[in-house]
Amino acid sequence: MPREDVEEIINKYKEKLKGKIKTEEILGFNPRPSRGLSHEYMMFREDALSRSLSLYENLCNFSERIIKINPKDKEYLKLKKNIDAAHLKLNPEGAASFATLSVVVIIFIGIITGLLLFFISESKASAYLLPLLLTLGSLLILKPLTNIPNYLATRWRLKASNQMVLCILYIVMYMRHTSNLENGLRFAIDHIGNPLALDLRKIFWDIETGKYSTIKESLDSYLVSWRDYNLEFVEAFHLIEGSLLEPSEERRVTILEKSLEVMLNGTYEKMLHYAQELKNPITILHMLGIILPILGLVILPLFGSMLEGSAKIKIISLVLVYNVLLPVTVYFIGTSIMSKRPTGFSEENMMEKNPELVKYQNIIFNIGNREIQFNPVWISIIIGLTISAIGIFPLLIHMSGTDFSFLGSNFIDYKTEKGAPCNQESNCFGPFGVGSVILSLFLPLGIALGFALYYNMRTRKLILIREETKKLELEFSSGLFQLGNRVGDNIPVEVAFGEVAASMQGTPTGNFFARVNANIKNIGVDIHEAVFNKDFGAIWYYPSSLIESVMKVIIETTKRGPQIVSRSLISISYYINRIHEVNERVKDLLSDVISSMKSQISFLTPAIAGIVVGITTMIVNILGRLSSLLAEGALEGNSQGSSIGNMQGIPDLFSIPNIIPSYYLQIIIGLYVVQITIILSFLINSIENGIDRLSEKYNAAKNLTRSIILYFLIALVVTILFNIMVNSIKLSGIAGS
Repeated sequence: MPREDVEEIINKYKEKLKGKIKTEEILGFNPRPSRGLSHEYMMFREDALSRSLSLYENLCNFSERIIKINPKDKEYLKLKKNIDAAHLKLNPEGAASFATLSVVVIIFIGIITGLLLFFISESKASAYLLPLLLTLGSLLILKPLTNIPNYLATRWRLKASNQMVLCILYIVMYMRHTSNLENGLRFAIDHIGNPLALDLRKIFWDIETGKYSTIKESLDSYLVSWRDYNLEFVEAFHLIEGSLLEPSEERRVTILEKSLEVMLNGTYEKMLHYAQELKNPITILHMLGIILPILGLVILPLFGSMLEGSAKIKIISLVLVYNVLLPVTVYFIGTSIMSKRPTGFSEENMMEKNPELVKYQNIIFNIGNREIQFNPVWISIIIGLTISAIGIFPLLIHMSGTDFSFLGSNFIDYKTEKGAPCNQESNCFGPFGVGSVILSLFLPLGIALGFALYYNMRTRKLILIREETKKLELEFSSGLFQLGNRVGDNIPVEVAFGEVAASMQGTPTGNFFARVNANIKNIGVDIHEAVFNKDFGAIWYYPSSLIESVMKVIIETTKRGPQIVSRSLISISYYINRIHEVNERVKDLLSDVISSMKSQISFLTPAIAGIVVGITTMIVNILGRLSSLLAEGALEGNSQGSSIGNMQGIPDLFSIPNIIPSYYLQIIIGLYVVQITIILSFLINSIENGIDRLSEKYNAAKNLTRSIILYFLIALVVTILFNIMVNSIKLSGIAGS
């Protein structure tokens, strides 16, 4: 049709509309705001994402403006896909630019450091060692830094997949009595929380922005992104969509129940294969990330003393390897293991459901009618720093110029280059004494107890609330079954609550129903107010998404008659039982791996590390005494040829400036134990519960306390015993008489 004809038709109908609609009515029209407005969506996104992600986004965008790097086509597509999956505000070019710029900065720092060491250090080899390590390390982390969006997307998918079983459950629960997919999705969004709720909200956002015209088109497009990661989730949603086309009510309900069954069976089968394949990666992680690095420290003092270069450079290198490179490597290996974890059952964030619970993260004081909250971070810092300060006493004692005898040698034991005792000279080396090692044990102890105390005080009250809620969820299905039977006998729901509460008296479910019944009778409110009233509602004492959603379904179905309520309650009780059974089977499958990792954290790692500290202290003590004796000529032999051989070059091998003091070795090992304990605690929790911040911190607090105390005691005892043995050996006697 010619453009002139189109404009003529438009103008014709404009004139007709002007006669029927007043201009002020058009100008004064104020439509109902859409639920998917861009401003609201961006606000929701900012609240959903953590600060660390926002910082990473800013760094990537800044790096892209400085130096723009284009990834390869295949890598570009993968980064783009994962950036969209994790809802990140950056481009693949930004991720590659950030990685490249980081490497350039690290290499630049290494060069500057090398130049400074070249002019101020006596050993020229040390001026090349640190820059070389930084350069090699930066090149090794180039790929991991580029792939950060992939790791973030994996973590996003892991947390989202842990919500999928409950998502399907909520949709099925709602659509069982109301066959409406849009409302079923909204019902699930209100209960599962982020990040899956954010993804489902994006489905509505794509409709309101005109990208798709129907809820089914938008949902199907979203499900494509999960086809390679969670096929049973896709199949379950397709069954739910298929139920909308069924004319028979019985057939429709059967298909809905089948969708939940598909999700549960798929979860169990995938977790079975995951548990079988998990043992070898965990064993490799334990050997390469924990056992071999710690055992390698046994020969390090002897090997390190033979290498050219000052002890200071060697200490810095060890810190970079053991306290930076190895923990990062273990973390990324653990992350790659977790990326293969199938759908699980994660715990919801209670504080999202009930913001009033946030206060239980703090220490609460009641002064009169006033409630004062105190952040435990300050107590943790004070206690941690106080204990850790004991670890720097050897340095302070040396500065004071005093020392004293302990277990046959000096307590702090600083030495000159020739091995003689040294007080405050500028060329002192050490500390080598057993006393300095014992005091240094307090430094990792203070750091670990500081973190453990902070995590414990932030989570212990919330864990108690969660445990009580878990007890309610565990037996809630039997209570629902009884409630459904009572309502099926044409007893009003309000009365049925009181009867079930009386029959289950003393149980968590009985207490919950009793509270609902008391609100109905004593306050005179309806069921909705009795359960959800913000001041006295029963649900706020049990912050559970599952319980909350079930109660909403009960209230919704009461409008459709007692028989509908009865059937819904009995079906929901079956759903909850089925989920609990699969959850227990999954935990049973993972029990061997989890128990093995827990034994590593609680005993093997601290025990091995403690023994290694004692052995390294003994070796350093022997090397120090040998160096002193060689410098004094005590091991040159006698005139009758009873010498141990030509030792003219041996004093250079055991030079005091080249020996790494056991004081610093212990600090490096102790900090590594703390880092590995935290990383493995998070990894165990991720295997067992998925992404669950509350359990992460609570378990890390328990493991840190046990691990560091065991490490402290074993290192203390072994160090004292081994050095008593060393001091009983007369090294000068091997020269003969």
